Amino acid sequence: MFEVLSERLGSVFKRLGSKGRLTERDVDEALREVRLVLLEADVNFKVVKEFIARLRERSLDSQVLESLTAAQQVIKVVNEELTAILGGGPSHLVPASHPPTIVMLVGLQGSGKTTTAAKLALHLRSSGQRPLLVAADLRRPAAIEQLVTLGNELEIPVYREDTSAKPVSVCAHALKRARELAATCVIADTGGRLHIDEAMMKEAAEIKRELKPAEVLLVVDAMTGQDAVRAAEEFHAKLGLSGLILTKMDGDARGGAALSIKSVTGVPVKFIGTGEKLDALETFYPDRLASRILGMGDLLTLVERAEKTFDEERARKLEKKVRHATLDLEDFLEQLKQVQQMGPLSQLVEMIPGLSTITRRSSAEVDEGGLKKIEAIILSMTHQERRNPEIIDGRRRRRIARGSGTTSQDVNQLLNQFRQTQKLMKQMAQGRGLWPMLR
Repeated sequence: MFEVLSERLGSVFKRLGSKGRLTERDVDEALREVRLVLLEADVNFKVVKEFIARLRERSLDSQVLESLTAAQQVIKVVNEELTAILGGGPSHLVPASHPPTIVMLVGLQGSGKTTTAAKLALHLRSSGQRPLLVAADLRRPAAIEQLVTLGNELEIPVYREDTSAKPVSVCAHALKRARELAATCVIADTGGRLHIDEAMMKEAAEIKRELKPAEVLLVVDAMTGQDAVRAAEEFHAKLGLSGLILTKMDGDARGGAALSIKSVTGVPVKFIGTGEKLDALETFYPDRLASRILGMGDLLTLVERAEKTFDEERARKLEKKVRHATLDLEDFLEQLKQVQQMGPLSQLVEMIPGLSTITRRSSAEVDEGGLKKIEAIILSMTHQERRNPEIIDGRRRRRIARGSGTTSQDVNQLLNQFRQTQKLMKQMAQGRGLWPMLR
């Protein structure tokens, strides 16, 4: 979502960095460009105006201008102010004093509310909670079936009633069921509309009075731009929101809603949806997003994803193989699958400091299909061939190519790259390569 914004800001700061010491005129020129970039990214005009004013005040400080690293000082200021716009620090869910903690999800149709309910339930379960999902969107029967299907897939209980029931009574009965199941949190998926109307707000207010939720979270589609901001303002005025969940943050829209919504509404963003998979929901960290927008990466999120994905015992075995230079293609395939579980490769690249910038500047694209091709080639090999790639001759190579739907050249390329990797491993094992530094 922020690729264009990151690229444009990166070019501004690159020009700034080539000037050495900065003058007031240099700063003003850079800030004019930053202002234009933000407005083109659909950031709210008032937010941009205040942001630029704060940047100018801080950037024209004599300590910044007279510094030998003035451009880096300005980028540091931009990072801090961008973090402040996005909300400062993370805003976590507030648990109820007496369980279960009730979370009420509201929003318009098409924002991804029902899927987000399931994602949130999975997120809470991974942190030790026992969630119960409540299908309270009775105006759309498909929403009930969708939530039940997702609940079955995740093995999370879903409370549902017939569409002839009233949403308020469904929620009241769901609370009784939650106590029977000893659920520690209840997530209610309430009804939405294509647009905000009085009937929807009245129904949501009645459900809120019945449930007395600890959290009222608005699910908004980040790709709808300033429409998302306006919807958040109206919902907050009539319901009193405690937080926001921005969905479709992996989309290709301009991203201005994500940058504006906290400053305009005063309501913190608590989670962001980063993909279609049910585990693609992350706690929102303003500082991490600001860092990614400015091309500085996000190693903390990368490490957290790796910790969730990688098996510690397997990692120890892999380390032993690397030390003794006995890595084979079966090990490589296993690591490839675990990396794929961490999310799209393009997202992982964005989290590594500097790598996303290099990729954009070289016009190189992250080739997700290339990984699939490698996986197909290795899966077309026998166990013996994976463990001893040196036995693969011309006949075997042609068979592997046919089985994987690739060419003999593709198989050759993979084997050559793997031989280079093995050579590097041997150098590391003998202390002649990277291993001393890694240790």
